[in-house]
This record gives sequence, structure tokens and C-alpha cells, in this order.
Amino acid sequence: MVLNIIGWILFGALVGWIASLLMHTNEEQGSIANVVVGILGAILGGIISSLLGGPGISGFNLTSLIIAILGAVILLFIVRLLSGGNRPVS
Repeated sequence: MVLNIIGWILFGALVGWIASLLMHTNEEQGSIANVVVGILGAILGGIISSLLGGPGISGFNLTSLIIAILGAVILLFIVRLLSGGNRPVS
């Protein structure tokens, strides 16, 4: 149980960090924000993928990593829109 929680925290940190690099928000986020964005992005990506008939998040594998990164990028994009960020996305 504890190892699963640690695994999800590390997975979330990796996903959040990659998404923040892609969205150019890495300088604005800290480690905790990367973990939160990564975990929430994995949930969002899994929901979207499942709704579209995809596999969703099925563990610690490459497909799940890609789905989680896409979800985290979508999450960061939505947060940027709602916060009125003036920085361009690309």
C-alpha cells in the first residue's frame, strides 16, 4: 500500500514535470505543484481516454504515461485560461 502511494507520487512528479516543460510553466511551479498536476492530469487523461474508447490509465507503463501527460497538459491549459494568463501557449 505504501509503495503504491510512493509510486503514484513519483509518477505524478514525472508527469507534472514533463507537462510543465511542454506548457512552459516549469519556472512557475514547484515540486508539490508538479506532483498535484501530474496526479490530477493522470485522472483527467484517464477519464478522457476512457470516454473516447481508449485504454485509460492501466498502471505504470508507456501508454499510461502518455495519457497522463496529455491530461496534465490539458489541465494546465484550462488553468491558464481560467487564471487569465497572458503568456502564449507555445
